[in-house]
Amino acid sequence: MGIVSLASAKSCWRGLDYYKEDNVVKLNKINEVEYSSIVKENKNYIVYLNIKHPRKSTCDCPLAKGRSVICKHIVATYFSAFPEEARNFEEEQSKLQEEYEEYQDELYEKVIRYINKMQKNELIEELIHIFDYGPEWIYDDFIKRNYIE
Repeated sequence: MGIVSLASAKSCWRGLDYYKEDNVVKLNKINEVEYSSIVKENKNYIVYLNIKHPRKSTCDCPLAKGRSVICKHIVATYFSAFPEEARNFEEEQSKLQEEYEEYQDELYEKVIRYINKMQKNELIEELIHIFDYGPEWIYDDFIKRNYIE
């Protein structure tokens, strides 16, 4: 597994931001698989990156210190050492977002077609079922939008 696949989505995105904002300073290639850096934030964090054994990577930030966590500082260091991986990450995420939006559009159209085929009594029964068994936010949102008290 690699750095990006082991990091949380939030750490990946923040790491990408830090990379783009040039917050990684003093990037040092130790050998073919190890790097060190300092990442600027409110204070400077010291990062050790091991791409062969990602869980051996370390950072002295509060999130990762003493833990096997891939934080945003480690991700930023990784993207600084391998800029093509930053581009790949952005392209992959953009493609996934596009696919998700297409899926949502198709699903919306299917639901509209289904609703348009339903009788009024079927719609009422389905709406009651949604309020009874659906997530609470649906009911709350409906009440707020329709000013029902």
